[in-house]
Amino acid sequence: MVLYGVAALALCMLVGMLVGEALGVVVGVEANVGGVGFAMIMLVLVTDKLRRSGKFPPASEQGVLFWSAMYIPIVIAMASTQNVVEALAGGPMAILAGLGALAAGAALVPVLSRVGERAEPLPPLTEAEKQEV
Repeated sequence: MVLYGVAALALCMLVGMLVGEALGVVVGVEANVGGVGFAMIMLVLVTDKLRRSGKFPPASEQGVLFWSAMYIPIVIAMASTQNVVEALAGGPMAILAGLGALAAGAALVPVLSRVGERAEPLPPLTEAEKQEV
């Protein structure tokens, strides 16, 4: 069942990359514009909906959690392959696209913060747990 979680992540990543490539073509930049961000937003929305409907078992969630731990290294690797200097030399469109993505992300923070249910805070660490850290 872990494989289903990884498959959900891969599908969201594929669709997000296609959307990012299409957005790059629309704005006239020869680069993926926000594909990873679209993929992560889609993953959050899809897994939340599946979890609420009871169609996303905990074992499948482990596949998503595994790759979420790998998220930062993957994003850094992907960002290092993009030609930022070329994008900035292309004119103000790259800066406008970046500012647009920043504004959209800031506008989505309140929406995404409402996803899921409120949970009880974690209990304080025991003495044994404090010594392990």
